[in-house]
Amino acid sequence: MKSLPLLKRVAFFSGPVLFLLCYNWPGLFPDPLAQKVVAVAIWMVVWWLTEIVSISTTALLPIVLFPLLNILPLRDVCANYGSPIVFLFFGGFVMALALEKVNLHRRIALNIIKLTGTSPDRVILGFMISTALLSMWISNTASTVVMLPIALSVIRLIANDEDGMTLQDRNFALAIMLGIAFSANIGGVATLIGTPPNSVLAGFLENEYQIEISFFKWMQMGLPFSILMLFVCYFVIVKWMVRSKSPHLSNASELIKQEIIKLGPTRKDEKFVMAVFGMAILLWVFKNPLNHLTENFNLSDAGISMLAAFSLFIIPSDNSRDNFILVWNDMVKLPWGILILFGGGLALASGLASAGIMDLIGSAVSSGTHINLLLVSAFLILIMLFMTELMSNVALVAVFIPVVAGIALGLDSSILHICIPVTMAASCAFMLPMATPPNAIVFASGHVKVYQMAKVGIVLNLLSVLLLIVFTKFVIPLIF
Repeated sequence: MKSLPLLKRVAFFSGPVLFLLCYNWPGLFPDPLAQKVVAVAIWMVVWWLTEIVSISTTALLPIVLFPLLNILPLRDVCANYGSPIVFLFFGGFVMALALEKVNLHRRIALNIIKLTGTSPDRVILGFMISTALLSMWISNTASTVVMLPIALSVIRLIANDEDGMTLQDRNFALAIMLGIAFSANIGGVATLIGTPPNSVLAGFLENEYQIEISFFKWMQMGLPFSILMLFVCYFVIVKWMVRSKSPHLSNASELIKQEIIKLGPTRKDEKFVMAVFGMAILLWVFKNPLNHLTENFNLSDAGISMLAAFSLFIIPSDNSRDNFILVWNDMVKLPWGILILFGGGLALASGLASAGIMDLIGSAVSSGTHINLLLVSAFLILIMLFMTELMSNVALVAVFIPVVAGIALGLDSSILHICIPVTMAASCAFMLPMATPPNAIVFASGHVKVYQMAKVGIVLNLLSVLLLIVFTKFVIPLIF
């Protein structure tokens, strides 16, 4: 502890100290149960904000404190960590592992880039579409890591020509780096398993309000938003703020072809993984019609996800070392901490609900008069988007969404109509390198300065707020 900087030591101790102050402050809340829950919530928020310990470690606090303080029984608390939405995401993680293990994600990305062409603008567009498509199914970090080496190879081609690295070449490098980072964030919005905040929201609504958001329904709304935002992003970067007229990309097509040749012909295990992905997507899309057709089966999104994951452990592999596409040793790479974080967020929301905190927020909001619902939604979207520039979007959604739900109840509005766009805003952080892992990864490449990311990012932040307001007003009410 002595080796930690002073500020981190203060952050470490401030969580439990604030918890004790809130817990022991006489008459702070009329209901002692509410006071206990808020005290625990303050401790978790402080540690989540500062990340003095792992955010997944902080997510275990409800298991320790809720039963100890008689907030919720241990059985009820632990049920949140095994919620169906946790297993939906677990299955998604397993499918992503298989995609990466057989290198199918790289083959898909290279072929998309090959199709889009080799002019500077088309190359950037190809990288952005590929990254966004991958981020719909695997983590935005993994999709960025896949695309970065390919992009750096293209940048080296133009840097090593006869005129060296010109200003236009540097602009091209900046545009392609920003395009990869931002499209990795945008792509995750499209599906329920694309980014953790989406699943945190779905789990919260199912646990606390018995509202189920199906995979297909989310995609009906999330995919159009991602497509529109992707092309807004492309226009802002390529046509407006980072123009590149570099003509030196004649060798890029050959480079992409060589990279595809290195992968060799499509192997059986790649085809099997693609078939499992296709099966899962079809079942998610046609789940309700299939459930109506027969009474013998009851398909659920989490069940479909787990079926796909299970299949990958029993399908033969081309790999001579492994009998099957996935073996249990591969699960070491699974981000278990994120699954615990889901459970912690759901457990905290359960505690807040059991103490009536969300009802209190709703009552306080409803006491106001002449409150414009759209303005409130816009304000909440703005808060979420700019706060997520500074802290984990998963932890922020876990803390903020119960408050937003309380506000929606107070305004006598649909919880979905406010909570969904606010959650989507958590994936639209474009300004700072520390805002998301993709931003940090491309920043580390050396081709992006902080001020350059911030200049483009602030424009995209504001445009994403406008697009989310449009979706709040016109699109989300049609679907939900």
